[in-house]
This record gives sequence, structure tokens and C-alpha cells, in this order.
Amino acid sequence: MNLVNIDDLRVTDLEAVLDRAADLKAAGPGAGEPLANRTLAMIFEKPSTRTRVSFETGMTQLGGHAVFLGPDDIHLGHGEPVRDTARAVSRYADFIMARVFDHSDIEELAAYATVPVVNGLTDSAHPCQTLADLLTVRERFGFDSRVAWVGDGNNVCQSFVLGAAMVGLDVTLATPEGYGVDDAVFERAAALGNPPERAAGPEAAVADADAVYTDVWVSMGQEDEREEKLRAFEGFQVTTDLLGDRPLMHCLPAHRGEEVTDDALESDNAVVWDQAENRMHAQNGLLTWLAERS
Repeated sequence: MNLVNIDDLRVTDLEAVLDRAADLKAAGPGAGEPLANRTLAMIFEKPSTRTRVSFETGMTQLGGHAVFLGPDDIHLGHGEPVRDTARAVSRYADFIMARVFDHSDIEELAAYATVPVVNGLTDSAHPCQTLADLLTVRERFGFDSRVAWVGDGNNVCQSFVLGAAMVGLDVTLATPEGYGVDDAVFERAAALGNPPERAAGPEAAVADADAVYTDVWVSMGQEDEREEKLRAFEGFQVTTDLLGDRPLMHCLPAHRGEEVTDDALESDNAVVWDQAENRMHAQNGLLTWLAERS
């Protein structure tokens, strides 16, 4: 069993992972060592604060061990085919987490590895963030609600749309023309029974929303598109006026003054630190759940 996309899980599986995450969070670090003598290989093409610290700390809390493999440490994609890396690392580690650019690379890792592969982020999907987001929504305001996504229909957005569809959480999207969610993602969400709605703009999107979610406009590796994107996203900034008294979600890191204002992010409405903490708890739930099936 792998987690390449959030909808690789069945709805019942997703619920089980979230329940496991909540139980481990409530128990705290003294929950025992369900992953004793287990090793997580962490492959990073893209750097990350939250992904590395949450996975590494989580494995320690669960009694296991994490090995960091940066772009200068291994030959992934340069000097060795992805499939060979997958087969070799599978002989050492019990899980592989990879944070890479091309989605096809995580798919190839999953196809050739003989241990569970977890997508720590690609340019197309971020299922681990969605697990944390759904855990946060469930804790703070429940799935019987609506979240407005304001900004780029990027990898985080696409995974969130699919995860929301799986749990019955309503989503309204406000994205600039040319920066929306892929049609294929809409089709997958529709097949799950709850596709997102499109709004004419940010104000329309938040009008009946219970929370507002945004993310950076210029993602890692898109720096050459910066000026073009800043022009395209004019009017899509989440301000305290747009936010009102609604909770603010953001996967971080934030580009303060671009997609969100500093005062909105520093307000009492921001639940972004809960989301950041819940990365670890959600991933702990996922890894222990995967361990029972591998």
C-alpha cells in the first residue's frame, strides 16, 4: 500500500488514518513504540522545514528511525534510474518518503519499491498536507462546513479538493484564470461525490465559507514565473477584511505581503500552527496504519 495521491486511500481508510492520528496525538510521545526497529528513508529533492522535522520527529516518537537522503546524498534520477533507487532502498528501509519535483518520479518509486512509498510532495500533489488539513478541520470546525480556497490551484489545493470530497467537506475555489485546478482533479472529486464549486472571485468564495485557505503564489521551482504570477494574482490576497472572523488556513511557508497579509497570519483567526503540528500527528497515523498492512 502506497500514498502517492490522497485518493489512493479508500474513504474508510482515510477515516481510519485520521482516527489513528487523533489517538496518537491525544496519547502524546508516551504512546509506546509501534514502529520500534522500523526505518523511514526520506528522499528530498526539494528542501522543507515541516516535512523533514515532522517525519523525523514522528519516527523518533514512535520508536523508529529516519534517514535523511538529500539531493547530494543519493543518485536519484541522475546517475541511477529511479527504479533502481526504489529497489535498493527497499532492501534497507521499511518505508520510503519522497519529496520530489516530478510526480512521475514518485509513481515510479511506488511501482518498483517493495515497501510503502509516501508522497511528501510533488508538483502535482501533497497528500500528507491534506491529511494534516483534514485533521485540523475535524478538530476545529468539522466536516459539515465549507472552506474557501483563495489563490493558486496548485498541488496543495488539488490534494485538498480530493480529500475534502472524500469526507464530504464543501470547498469553493477562487483562482485567477489559467491557474485553476486541473479538470482531471475535478473529475476525480466528482467521482467521489463532492466536487468543489467555482466562484467568480475571492469575495464570492468567502461569502458563505466557514474558513479560508490560501497558499503561496510562487512555489519552489517557479521563481522565473514570479513577476507574471504577481500580476495574475492581483486582488487575490487574503487580508483581514476578506477573512473576517473566519479561521485562516495556510500550509506554510507563507510569503507575507503576497498571498496573505502579515496581520491576517498573526491574527487569532490563524490555525496555521495547528496545521503545522498536525503534519506530524497525521503522518504518524499514516505510518502506523501502513505498518500494519506491509
